[in-house]
Amino acid sequence: MALEAQKPAGRVVLMDGSMVRSFAEDQAAFNLAVDPLFHELDVNADGVLSRSELRPAFERLNLIDLHFGVPDSKTPAELTALYDSVFQDFDTDHNDTVDLNEFRSSLNQILLAIADGLGSAPLTMVVEDGSLLGTAADHESRDRMKPQ
Repeated sequence: MALEAQKPAGRVVLMDGSMVRSFAEDQAAFNLAVDPLFHELDVNADGVLSRSELRPAFERLNLIDLHFGVPDSKTPAELTALYDSVFQDFDTDHNDTVDLNEFRSSLNQILLAIADGLGSAPLTMVVEDGSLLGTAADHESRDRMKPQ
């Protein structure tokens, strides 16, 4: 039985904090990338995200389950408590749902924090196609291609 080659999960880009910040601060481009994600997560199409709708996004990002890229063994109760804590940060008006503006604002804050963490030294990284960081890299490429 031959082993099939797996498609790479993403692509290699050279990125620094200014690229991510530029994307996060371009409200039109940022919203264009974030809004479809919100609507994809809004399974019942009621215009807000519940805890159960937002949790798959947290799980897909693998940010909470990993510690410096290494799986972190947490009990289901500990994971639920972490997810609930993150949900509360997204739910800024504390009505137990996350609307589109709260979602945009929270993701924007996360991207700005990533930009600060990256700093000004370019790093080579792998980004998933369709991810916000991948979109930020594409945004920077488009900006560089525009005539001055």
